[in-house]
Amino acid sequence: MSDPSSYRPQDVPPLPGVYRFFDSSDHVIYVGKALSLKSRLSNYFQANLPERTNRMVHEAVRVDWTIVDTEIEALQLEFSWIKQYSPDYNVQFRDDKSYPYLALTIEDNFPRLLITRKQKKAGVKYFGPFTQAWALRNTFEVVLKVFRIRSCTDSNFQKAQRAKRQCLLGDIGKCSAPCVGWISEQDHRAIADRIVSFMDAGQAEIIPTLEKEMELASVSQEYERAGKIRDQIAGLKHAQESTEGALSETLFADVVALHRDGAFVAASVFVIRGGAIKGSRSWLVDQKHLVEGQDEITALFASMYGNVEASEIPHEILINESSDEISTLAFWLSERKGSKVEIKVPIRGEKAELIETVKRNAQYALIQHVNKRSADVGISGQALVEIQQELGLAELPLRIECFDISNISGTTVVASMVVFEDGVPKKSEYRRFIIDTTTAWDDTRAMHQVLTRRLKRLSDEQSIDLIEVHQSGGKRAKFSYPPQLIIVDGGVPQVNSAVRALAETGFSQIPLCGLAKRLEEVWLPANPVPVMLGRSSEGLYLLQRIRDEAHRFAITFHRSRRSRAMLESLLDSVSQLGDIRRKALLDHFGSVSALRKASTEEIARIPGIGKKIADLIAESISREPIEGFDAQTGEVLEGS
Repeated sequence: MSDPSSYRPQDVPPLPGVYRFFDSSDHVIYVGKALSLKSRLSNYFQANLPERTNRMVHEAVRVDWTIVDTEIEALQLEFSWIKQYSPDYNVQFRDDKSYPYLALTIEDNFPRLLITRKQKKAGVKYFGPFTQAWALRNTFEVVLKVFRIRSCTDSNFQKAQRAKRQCLLGDIGKCSAPCVGWISEQDHRAIADRIVSFMDAGQAEIIPTLEKEMELASVSQEYERAGKIRDQIAGLKHAQESTEGALSETLFADVVALHRDGAFVAASVFVIRGGAIKGSRSWLVDQKHLVEGQDEITALFASMYGNVEASEIPHEILINESSDEISTLAFWLSERKGSKVEIKVPIRGEKAELIETVKRNAQYALIQHVNKRSADVGISGQALVEIQQELGLAELPLRIECFDISNISGTTVVASMVVFEDGVPKKSEYRRFIIDTTTAWDDTRAMHQVLTRRLKRLSDEQSIDLIEVHQSGGKRAKFSYPPQLIIVDGGVPQVNSAVRALAETGFSQIPLCGLAKRLEEVWLPANPVPVMLGRSSEGLYLLQRIRDEAHRFAITFHRSRRSRAMLESLLDSVSQLGDIRRKALLDHFGSVSALRKASTEEIARIPGIGKKIADLIAESISREPIEGFDAQTGEVLEGS
């Protein structure tokens, strides 16, 4: 590690420009831009820098800069250098998957239509990306049938020219066979131009053409051919992912949304032309090191528009959050396109609703990415090693148990226990607990109770003679395996409560920690200062995932318990309902919500109810206020 003062630059000009930090191998590790190079660079050589910024300046051995005239030039140069050097400490969004494109080699003498997943090349017109490869193949087949453009490889095309014999595609009507002179070069290029116009404008031309062809085939009693054309029309509609019934036909925009979850960021875009979704795509941020304070929106726009043709940049971009760089980005895109580009953050209406849909896609892309990471043995192993080192554990925490309490104002208190082995969830060993509120009416007492019950069960199971278990051909009970780490959801009060439970049951040797949500700090017993793991730490991410899983499991159980309790309370107020009838209704519906959705006839069909009592129940439901839950927090929403 170097001393930043050894290479601190002098006489830096107060002008706009772009700067680069280099490591000892002369590799660029960070690129940034500034309106004032002097002011910005001086910030990197101050005391008390954020963690990753401090790491970066100590890894670097020199810094240089390039002066430019305007902020736009600085932005363009920054994008260029980030793409060229791929610095470890810069935010870089990466595609979450390889999407297929429909491509047209427009600069060839005889343009060729093909499907590709390769990087974009000069002289090729790309349409897409498409999210469904099978639907794109259908589109490809339909376009060949209607426009009859060349789709063969260059070698096959040249072979046909030498043999003066068209290939099978020409014989079956899927190619106009320019290789043997069935069509001139000019006419074939006109076909390519029609395809470009169609793909840019939408399916207004091809669908009616196919429908007429289908009708003619049907009139001629060529039903098999008519059926194939019908399927081609359906495939084309799927491939274009049309939403014309839901979106305004005047909407021509890219709709972008970012979703954040802890240290992770994902983004999705819907490409909308004429009210139809022509394609969608997702990106994930590369979280290697990432210097604090970087603007993810700027990095995302560099990934999206840094290497596309001007025609692919829309006049309007809708996004779910703003940035200090929005005006600069809009000016940069306007220069690239040659006409005005607007970037907007809709607050209400159709566009705001559409952005929420795109954000959900970003969320699902992040979930898929997270699931892939959690299944990676190498990453899980690294996380467990980090946890062992940071918490000072004697051994790797191969079995981790996490406990969480869920209640609303001390009512219907429940607890959850989730189990992770080797860094992955073991759902067969999850457990739910109903808390006895006569002795535990707050989180700390409830935590003490649930841990005491779990540890007493551990003690009972371990006392069983292993020889007897093996002789009987059975296995030890799942509760008989002690964890190498217990996590409680909360801070010092919850940890202290858990320490008492461990001591009272004779398991003080089991390591324990608490994970508090406010700053994601890790609290250890008898430690007045929390352990702060790095925000990009794999160990912290695993602890968060385990804690969130315990919270989800507890909330789900609490909802079901509270729903049943609400239904019991509601049914108690209905006259002519005895224990047997109440039990029948509880077993069948289980919640007020399910009962509310049922018709009077459905209620009357429950054994012992009948129409008269069903009417009384329906009347009672109509007087009951509607309540709901916040899906993230479990909070009761009155009158929702």
